[in-house]
Amino acid sequence: MPAPVSVSKASSEKWGMLNQNFVLGLVSGVAIVALVGFALLLVQRGDSEKTAKTQQGSGVVAVQPTQPTQPAPSAAVPAVTDADHIRGNVNAPVTLVEYSDFECPFCLRFLPSVEQALQEYPNDVRLVYRHFPLTSIHPEAQKAAEATECASEQGKFWEMHDKIFEADAASNMSVATWKQVAGDLGLDTATFATCLDSGKYANLVQQQTADGQAAGVRGTPATFVNGQLVSGAVAYETLKSVIQSKLAQ
Repeated sequence: MPAPVSVSKASSEKWGMLNQNFVLGLVSGVAIVALVGFALLLVQRGDSEKTAKTQQGSGVVAVQPTQPTQPAPSAAVPAVTDADHIRGNVNAPVTLVEYSDFECPFCLRFLPSVEQALQEYPNDVRLVYRHFPLTSIHPEAQKAAEATECASEQGKFWEMHDKIFEADAASNMSVATWKQVAGDLGLDTATFATCLDSGKYANLVQQQTADGQAAGVRGTPATFVNGQLVSGAVAYETLKSVIQSKLAQ
């Protein structure tokens, strides 16, 4: 005859089975919840990909965050007058108004593109040079600009312009250099020195800079091709395409 099982032992075994069933149920429940969550994630991802493909196919592009914009121009580029320095055919249908800085390496890099445009379009393109010295980073640029204006009094603006860019390439930018160049160009050096030392054209240079800023210039070189702003030292092919578009109008 089997030995009788005590009530306390039977209760203990029953309680253990209940605990085991509870744990198994809890684990199963957690697993089900996890599977459901994963399924929902897959559905959402699929919907997102489907939406993106639909937008792409229909030509709709999601809006991306934009960078802060520069202040809008508050004025047009001042009209070309007899007081401007013009290189090329003065009656050309396409005008390049370049705001430049003699100490700017990018202006030096852009110079061949401008020269090539004048050579390729001798009757159709003219260059107007205006001053935009970035004095906060180019300490010699202001006086270099004034030097060209002093040379202009004696009919040698473009000669001084070219010599200053040559000096920039050689890292030889100084007032002493401009005075030496004046002699090399055959200028009256005393008159030139008096003009440069007095700051006679300082206000003119600063006014051209202010006019450029009002027209939307934020750095150099900045070239307006019949009013269209081309920023930076762009490759010649880029400049040429803008010129051709203006000639076609």
